[in-house]
Amino acid sequence: MPTLIDSHCHLDRLDLTPFDGNMDAMMAAAKALDVEQMIAVCVDMENAPVVARYAEQYDHVFASVGKHPCDEENQGVEPTVAMLVEQAKHPKVVAIGETGLDYFRTEPGQDMSFQHQRFITHIEAAKQSDLPLIIHTRAAREDTIAILKAHDAGPGVFHCFTESWEMAKAGLDLGLYISFSGIVTFKNAQELQEVAKKVPLDRILVETDAPYLTPVPYRGKPNHPGYTHYVAHCLAKLRGVSYAEICEATTQNTRNLFAL
Repeated sequence: MPTLIDSHCHLDRLDLTPFDGNMDAMMAAAKALDVEQMIAVCVDMENAPVVARYAEQYDHVFASVGKHPCDEENQGVEPTVAMLVEQAKHPKVVAIGETGLDYFRTEPGQDMSFQHQRFITHIEAAKQSDLPLIIHTRAAREDTIAILKAHDAGPGVFHCFTESWEMAKAGLDLGLYISFSGIVTFKNAQELQEVAKKVPLDRILVETDAPYLTPVPYRGKPNHPGYTHYVAHCLAKLRGVSYAEICEATTQNTRNLFAL
């Protein structure tokens, strides 16, 4: 049977109302849609223990550790390299992040040096921990690539990719994977769909980014890891291959990147 891995979700933020508040019921629903494993991604130091507990509770769940680039300067605990490396020793932690750069809501000329430094901190922690990076990049194409190159970043993934083919190609040239979320199913995502046709099959991951970005046909409703199923079906249609082929390739790619 086809199997999928949701390579990026936020279990601590899910709306479990459709499952009567029961995480086990959500997990069963995901499995019924072929999702056998998932990576619960950390967005700040305060929720890192919560994310890790989900990975401890469920054998098929893994975790990351990191602080999202959109968290403002001096908001919460700012991670150091040593802090990230220490938390990455947890046996279920398989990645550093999500990290990266996000200029989407910034003003022209706004000082983003705190995001740069935070990104560099995560890159160094990933190198010391020998773990891949989960990279968030939005409206920051040139700086993202420049920092990755300047600091000799190791393996990783552009998660929830929404950028151009040129950006995807730059990431591929650095050895990165490209992960597609529910956005690729949206009718107005034609440019992204063209990118999804071009990325080599052995470099594609799939994800939900749940609870955000619910794919068609459930756009606007609560998202959960099971809906990776619809992302995979969309990619199969776009690329003219079978759903089973997308499942096999993306599952193997995810296992390769995160050493699952």
